[in-house]
Amino acid sequence: MIQELYFDVTVIGAGPAGLAAALASDHEGAKTLLIEREARLGGILKQCIHDGFGLVRFGEKLSGPEYAERFIEQLPDSHVEVWTLSFVSEIKREKNESLLTVITREGMKRIRTRSLILATGCRERTSRQIGVHGRHCAGVLTAGTAQYYTNILGKLPTKRCVILGSGDIGLIMARRLTLEGAKVVGVYEAKPTPSGLMRNVSQCLWDFDIPLQVSKTVTRVIGDARLTAVEIASVDACMCPIKGTEEIIPCDALILSVGLIPENELAESIGVPIDFKTKGAVVDERNETLLRGVFACGNALHVNDLVDYVSESGEVAGKAAASPTNRSRGLVPVECDQSLLYVVPQRLCRNSEEMERVFFFRSARDMDNATLTVAKGEQVLFTKKFAHLRPPEMERIPITLSKKELDGNLPLRFHLEE
Repeated sequence: MIQELYFDVTVIGAGPAGLAAALASDHEGAKTLLIEREARLGGILKQCIHDGFGLVRFGEKLSGPEYAERFIEQLPDSHVEVWTLSFVSEIKREKNESLLTVITREGMKRIRTRSLILATGCRERTSRQIGVHGRHCAGVLTAGTAQYYTNILGKLPTKRCVILGSGDIGLIMARRLTLEGAKVVGVYEAKPTPSGLMRNVSQCLWDFDIPLQVSKTVTRVIGDARLTAVEIASVDACMCPIKGTEEIIPCDALILSVGLIPENELAESIGVPIDFKTKGAVVDERNETLLRGVFACGNALHVNDLVDYVSESGEVAGKAAASPTNRSRGLVPVECDQSLLYVVPQRLCRNSEEMERVFFFRSARDMDNATLTVAKGEQVLFTKKFAHLRPPEMERIPITLSKKELDGNLPLRFHLEE
């Protein structure tokens, strides 16, 4: 007979969001379980040996392992129960509770939990997802995989490579591989502007004389057992390759940094509504999804630039999950027009005791001297000016909203204008 255990709060994923959520839940007095499928805690931070983490939260530059350790070292003094090498194979909903089937080293276990926090992180897009043609040969790998080979296994995966995409992981790996003696021929970006933070473009490319080629993409990989070259082509405004601009570049590896996708298979399996813009769950300001008792945080909610904000969202979810409420939420929709890529949270609770709500958003394009307007119908509730906005750089803004301002059925609308 399979043993069934009960916890007030169960957190799936022990990266920076899951660690923060579990500690916050425990701090509120909830019986908390933290489940991690890997052998070690910390998520992707374990392989991020570069610094730059913790500037917002701790006011100092930390490496990924150092940042994670700030939370991991708190666990022995808490009452959080931690399961590593444990995999959640199924979730069912029963009477406003979640019933989890977990595969552990000791065998199968079932967990009944009042509140469930999904801190499952995100995954990288692959060559097949972006339509690169050619044989599935060795040497085509994601930036995260290249980082794992280099920083964890101590193996150099390439001697001469091309990097497709200018996401932050790709930029960081361009520098890392160069420092290890590999030749980075160039970073190629289909968009007309870089996709990563400008500080990474400066520190990882410009400082090491690594060329960045925008409005260009990889159209084909060449090689049988092992990659020997890639075909590069310029793209038009619709990001379609332009005939006659093809160029063959010899290399032994193509490293992909073409975007991240929140891991939400478990959320979708229990019917949690997903926002097609963020690819994460639709949540309110407490990071509670539209399914009562189920919360989402970190990169599983939306892809963040800074790990400091990942931890913040975990703490918000952990605190809320530990103190559930049965009163009606009276959710108010939060919407944005085409001037923004997305806004999180996508709902606001009229009956929330907190008047200050924290929003995260990204602009749809580069803007200078832009003004953000938040309105409800004809009533303008909030405005703020920004000197510079870029889609890769997420913005965080706290807004104080009274219950009176949230009355009625009209949604809150976000708009940016230069």
